[in-house]
Amino acid sequence: MSNLIYILNGPNLNLLGKRQPEIYGRDTLADVEAMCAEVGNGFGLAVQLLQSNYEGQLVDWIHEAREDAGGIIINPGAYSHTSVAILDALNAFEGPVLEVHISNIHKRESFRHQSYISLRADGVIAGFGVEGYALAMRRMGALLA
Repeated sequence: MSNLIYILNGPNLNLLGKRQPEIYGRDTLADVEAMCAEVGNGFGLAVQLLQSNYEGQLVDWIHEAREDAGGIIINPGAYSHTSVAILDALNAFEGPVLEVHISNIHKRESFRHQSYISLRADGVIAGFGVEGYALAMRRMGALLA
């Protein structure tokens, strides 16, 4: 099994650190990548952090992960609540999948309470800010040990 973990990020996460910092904080995706790489090193895991505002690109990366990755950590952003295509792609991935949300989606608008991705996820982390990514890396390390 590969020691590479794909960390996939959906729409608007390229604005992390700038967009609604009262909800999402001031850390950037580069900060998240550095944090995940550091945690991953302790488990012998490498990370590939990717972000796209396009649903099809995320699906393509999930397909790519089938060949390259031991696990996927995904923050699908708004696609959590709308994308059967991402769910279907994740269902074709055989390794562990962990879903991360920076905010507590259950404390926000009611339409955010349902996540299609959760139907496939082996675990869901929500409301811990960007620290949720580090928690997901630790859990991934345990799952792949």
